[in-house]
Amino acid sequence: MAAAGTCGTGTRSTGSMVAAASTNNVTSFQRRGPRASGADSGCSRLVSIAGTRPSVRNGQLLVSTGLPALDQLLGGGLAVGTVLLIEEDKYNIYSPLLFKYFLAEGIVSGHALLVASAKEDPADILQKLPAPLIDDSYKKECDEDVCSHKMEPDIKMKIAWRYQLLPKMEAGPVSSSRFGHYYDISKRIPQELIETSKWHGFFLPEKISSAFNVESCSLTPGYMKLLQFIQNIIYKEGFDGSNPQKKQKNILRIGIQNLGSPLWGDDICCTENCDTSHSLTKFLYILRGLLRTSLSACIITMPTHLIQNKAVIARVTNLSDTVVGLESFIGSEKETNPLYKDYHGLIHIRQIPRLNNLIYDISDVKDLAFKLKKKLFTIEVSQEAGKVVWYSRLFNSS
Repeated sequence: MAAAGTCGTGTRSTGSMVAAASTNNVTSFQRRGPRASGADSGCSRLVSIAGTRPSVRNGQLLVSTGLPALDQLLGGGLAVGTVLLIEEDKYNIYSPLLFKYFLAEGIVSGHALLVASAKEDPADILQKLPAPLIDDSYKKECDEDVCSHKMEPDIKMKIAWRYQLLPKMEAGPVSSSRFGHYYDISKRIPQELIETSKWHGFFLPEKISSAFNVESCSLTPGYMKLLQFIQNIIYKEGFDGSNPQKKQKNILRIGIQNLGSPLWGDDICCTENCDTSHSLTKFLYILRGLLRTSLSACIITMPTHLIQNKAVIARVTNLSDTVVGLESFIGSEKETNPLYKDYHGLIHIRQIPRLNNLIYDISDVKDLAFKLKKKLFTIEVSQEAGKVVWYSRLFNSS
């Protein structure tokens, strides 16, 4: 299990610096009494939780999504107490990777997991999580990728001026205990890490029966049972703060797979005027209320491309804090477009949360593409727009 993080020199609280500066000058404004021990004496309790760090913008506690490039795009990570909605790609090939990255990061960081699915047993999902990469392994993968994409010197000189100042979405890790890790999707996470982790599974076919009846509730049986399960874990394990955790404070990572699909008993994807559209939005509303008052973060994958009612999609987006969409090139005209030959799809940052405000942020970076390498899933700044300009100038000059 990952050890608890410590406060660095750059994250010392104002109180600790004042106390150090006024050791011999005790004033009436300084509380007299025994000094706090451990992590509480140097920084906030939340900062000392393993696998977390405070936001440089507002001090909100952040956890990594398991993909450092995505953390950078979201402003440093995923805020604790929020919902990350992943809009699944058309054939659901790449969205499960982000789902697994999030869970794998929780195991490596020592966080508790709650995995919910109506399609696959949570125990099987954990067995398929990617293995964490060591620093040297990641550098080797980057070197091999650079060598395999070498350009001719003259072409490189012509277009380098345009892209050399673009921000790099990927950066190599400094140490294995840093915030956010890299993973090898060609290998499985070590079994001993899964055995030593604490996780809870919710497999819908095992949790619900045909005799279950919810006459007085507008939620579908699947959503009702899942909310009860999440609420019990949050309260019993002390993630809500009302029941203080016996051990050191920890984070609960919640992963919900294929929410809104017919497997959950929801017909929102089957017809435009469905009777259970309010059931999905009500579930998200209650879930977000549970997260706001607990040390937990949630990732949800949803087949939004199957939802025919655009008004429902708008409500789902408003009830989510962060929304990321994946657009795969498979089966589209972009698959054969030479401008996209180096990528497998586009990633859209549709919504970034602005906590304690009535409006949300919109990412400044628009042209983002992803590609699936042999071992890595990477996010880069798409260069197709610049290539179009470069090609047009080249042809006009000739």
